[in-house]
Amino acid sequence: MILRRKLCWLFAALIFGSVLPAQTDDLLTRIWTGEQQAQAKFTTACGTVTETRTSKLMMKPLVLRGKFCAEGTNRFMLEYFEPNPMRIRLNENYLNIKAADGKTQVMDIGSDIHRVQSSFSGENSIERLKKDFTVTAQENSQDFEMKLVPRAEPLRHKFNYLVVKLNKRDFLPRSLEVDGKSGVNSVFTFDITSINTKLPADTFEVSKTK
Repeated sequence: MILRRKLCWLFAALIFGSVLPAQTDDLLTRIWTGEQQAQAKFTTACGTVTETRTSKLMMKPLVLRGKFCAEGTNRFMLEYFEPNPMRIRLNENYLNIKAADGKTQVMDIGSDIHRVQSSFSGENSIERLKKDFTVTAQENSQDFEMKLVPRAEPLRHKFNYLVVKLNKRDFLPRSLEVDGKSGVNSVFTFDITSINTKLPADTFEVSKTK
């Protein structure tokens, strides 16, 4: 369940480009305009990802490395190579998680995805996101940084906060931090290596039956 939640929000940050609210109308307008342009300009994105997990129960951080690809607003692939192989694919409403032993979990997460889409994209997404989160934002030399603290149920029971960093140049994600209620904190760092590349047909192939 924890992995499922993390994937949903990782998917949201990557596909939808940015978190929109900010503390001033001027900054909000700049981010909103840039994010909308990015959505229209970038149809696919691929690259590498590093996830660093920490917890009070862990003697040292766990570092996972892999690759990802995304297409549109409803297809996503994440594959970890180390320390243990794992493949995660999202296609429309279905999420598949394939572990190193070859077993695959099949989940219908349509309702979760639709909620993410309504909060992070679309005509009224700013208002919806402000309703669901308390948001603080700042502008640095290379990126925009936004912290989201959930105020709406059931989000408050899923995680403590999210922190998203976006490249100021193209509004693509640089990192995503998820602080979970389980006590595990994960920071995903992205290195996007290709944009608008035609992807193989099976990149997002999923099983819909358990």
